[in-house]
Formats: sequence, structure tokens, C-alpha cells
Amino acid sequence: MKKHILLLAIILGTFTSYAQDLNTFFNKANTFFGTYVSNGKVAYSKIKDNPKAMQDVLKLAEGISVSKDDANNYQAFWINAYNLSVIKGLIDNYPTKSPLDNAGFFDKVKHSLGGKQITLNDIEHKLLRPQFKDPRFHFVLVCGAIGCPPLISKAYLPNTLNAQLETQTKKAINGSFLKVDTKKKRIQASQIMEWYKGDFTMKGIKEIDFINKYRTEKLEGKYKLSYFPYNWNINKQ
Repeated sequence: MKKHILLLAIILGTFTSYAQDLNTFFNKANTFFGTYVSNGKVAYSKIKDNPKAMQDVLKLAEGISVSKDDANNYQAFWINAYNLSVIKGLIDNYPTKSPLDNAGFFDKVKHSLGGKQITLNDIEHKLLRPQFKDPRFHFVLVCGAIGCPPLISKAYLPNTLNAQLETQTKKAINGSFLKVDTKKKRIQASQIMEWYKGDFTMKGIKEIDFINKYRTEKLEGKYKLSYFPYNWNINKQ
């Protein structure tokens, strides 16, 4: 009996510690984004001068382990971890004009997150996109460039994640992600839609169907779709 009680105490203690660490991570991430992000732009110079808040939240992220079976916590953790690590990568090379000016920024440089040594591409292309097949990830994973959908000034949280994904997707589709000429029936979209066409045409839908799902003013008739060049300049304040 005593062994069962001890085992239960250990399990409960482990779960409580896990929950506390994850909640602390979300709280610290929320404070960090609220302090250093405004209107989609990041105060890189201020972070460079005082990196402690960034270092603290990323240090906490090193030891957190999340299961994809716990989908909301898992997705929220890795989205925030990605965005924080992009900022760290740019700070490590700051001043810099673009993430692409830094060799291996997305596919070679490894970050210590969630008990793994992992690249930014690994997070996006292994841990998130193929696991959940949700095109809305493209509107919340921010690569540190002006061409990305804007970074929000708060953390993505498990209990509000779906609403946040919906909100950011709608903002993008009704904002700078698209350039629409209704008279000429032409749409220019961000190259994100070109690079990841398969994500926006899952289950046999067309790009225009995805666009109309989130667009306030629906596009009727046959539109010609093309793509405008991606702006890789850094999203600094």
C-alpha cells in the first residue's frame, strides 16, 4: 500500500512540476513578446542591450517536454519556441539585415528546446506541419522578416490557441498577404502560398477556396493567381 501511495505521489509531483514549468514558460513568453514586440516589429536593439528576459524564457524551454497527444500545449509550446528562437538567432548575429544573411539560420543552427537539439526547420517541417496538417501554422510561425505574417505581442496559449490561429489567418488573408484586383480578376499572394501550395490545397480544395474561407469580401468568379516577391529584410522596430 505504501509503495502505491509513494508511486502516486511521485506521479502527481512530476505532473505538477511539468504543469508549473509549462505555465511559467507561457507566462514568461507572454511578458517577453508584450515588452519587445509592437505592431509586428521586434525591438532587437533593446533585446541585444538587455538579453536576460530572452535568455530566461529560452533556458526554461530547454527542459520542457511536451507530447503531441496533448495537442494544444504541444502546438503552443513549439510555436512560441520557434518565434523566440528566431529572435535569438537574429540577436546572436545582430546587427543583421536579414535572417538569410546568416548561414544555416533555418536548417543548420541548432537550438536547445524541449529536450532536443533542433533547427528551426525541424520545428516547422517535422514537429508541426506534418503532424497536424494545419495551414494556419504559416500565419503564426514568424521567420524574422517583413515578408512574414506579423509577430503578435503576446504568447500563443493552449486555451486560446485555436482562436489565435483563426485571428492571425484572417488578418493575413484580409491584409498584406494578398493583393487583389477585382476588376482584372487577379490575385497576387505571398510566396508562402507558392512554396507550400500543398498545405493550402489539402483535401482537394483550391487556393481560392482557402482564401475565401477567411476573406471578409468573398472573391467570386475565376481569378488568376500569381505571387509577389518575398521581403526578407529583418522585421525590426
